[in-house]
Amino acid sequence: MRVAAVATTLLLLLAACAQDTSSRPSPPEDLPVVRADGDRLVLDGRTWWPAGLNAYQLGTRWEVNHGCGAEVDLDDFFGTLAPRSIVRFDAFQSHAVHRIGGTLDFTALDAVFDAAERHRVYLIPVLAPQDSDCDAGGYKQADWYDAAWHDPLPGHVLAYDDWVATAVERWGSSPAVAMWELIGEPETATCTDDECTLERRECLPGGARLLRNWIDEAAGIVREHDPDRLVTVGTIGGDQCGSAGDDFATVTDAEQLDVVQYHDYDDAQFLERRLDGLSKPMLVAELGVRAGSCRAVSERADIVDRTLTRYRDLGADGALMWSFVPDPRPDECTYDIGPDDPVHYVLRRHHGSG
Repeated sequence: MRVAAVATTLLLLLAACAQDTSSRPSPPEDLPVVRADGDRLVLDGRTWWPAGLNAYQLGTRWEVNHGCGAEVDLDDFFGTLAPRSIVRFDAFQSHAVHRIGGTLDFTALDAVFDAAERHRVYLIPVLAPQDSDCDAGGYKQADWYDAAWHDPLPGHVLAYDDWVATAVERWGSSPAVAMWELIGEPETATCTDDECTLERRECLPGGARLLRNWIDEAAGIVREHDPDRLVTVGTIGGDQCGSAGDDFATVTDAEQLDVVQYHDYDDAQFLERRLDGLSKPMLVAELGVRAGSCRAVSERADIVDRTLTRYRDLGADGALMWSFVPDPRPDECTYDIGPDDPVHYVLRRHHGSG
């Protein structure tokens, strides 16, 4: 009897971890679609200047996936944001793979979209990272952008192209999606050591054209399943392989790329140059300013206030702070933004106006 009971329990556990292929019901259209008009973002026919947050940890659910960082109470988080705020988060395939069964389980990511819809907040789901931080598969080298993205990486159930199709098909009906991000901080480098250390990566000729072609092909998959939403890519805007110097213009001129990104952790030293001649919206999708043991959070809020004003003067089209965490570390010098950080008020003040 005991053996039979154990067998039954195991069968139930396996069934609970079985691959979830069900589709989500279409929610009501209670948020207008974000659009691009030339070099500006538009909402409800008016210029829109989003000022929001990165919150990469939202898809972490320890009972479901391996996660990344601490769990976030989604209703508490989204409930503190003003309606039509904007949040960028990790919607990596690893967050949709059950940590025990190794099969697809959308529970954790479904919860993020559901909570955003309830609180009428926009999302930028990042569908993959360049490296393996918070995801499986390792650093993506130039050959991945050439052809290997059609094959599953170690630890993944689906190849990247199939993951994009699956994710966009599943959540494309959500009015909370502001735009889809194909990948965070892409770089067409080749590793020359086993650890793929930054100093040992090589930039080979043709990297910009390779990245541009990949963007158009990957974005085409998004268009098949969600033709009305914008597509972006997490370009840093510095001297990365494939987008350094004049290569940045080559990449950002990709036909299927709607919104260009810049990531600022160094006083926006390249931003003005990247904006020069750009005919698409530019979103500073990561603005990182340290606080904690090195700077009071009130001082950081003042810096962010001045920085967002400068972005607007330069011609950028919005900014997202890096990064919200539910458990900030005040005794360390970090980019952590906790629930009570005064920078939230700064973002509210800058958000939405043209």
